[in-house]
Amino acid sequence: FFGKFIGLMFKSRETDNLLFHFKNYKTFGIHSYFVFFEFLAIWLDGKNKIVDIVSVKPFTFLVKPKFPSVKLLELPTNSRNKKIINFLVGKRKI
Repeated sequence: FFGKFIGLMFKSRETDNLLFHFKNYKTFGIHSYFVFFEFLAIWLDGKNKIVDIVSVKPFTFLVKPKFPSVKLLELPTNSRNKKIINFLVGKRKI
């Protein structure tokens, strides 16, 4: 539980990607308090299909997916994730 609450808070941009799995489908929101860099929030269904993708800015109050999901992948915008992010959202600046 505590790991799901902390997420990317107080970590550096070069931290590892985080994957959270929840018991039930729901439209759960996240915040980015004490996250000092932009990251991609990717909500997935039980078959690992993307439900929604949101670029989350630092210190955002609430971000929710459009549809229920059971997994959340948090990808920091760093050099290791550059190809993945470009594939998912294009080469626009995030």
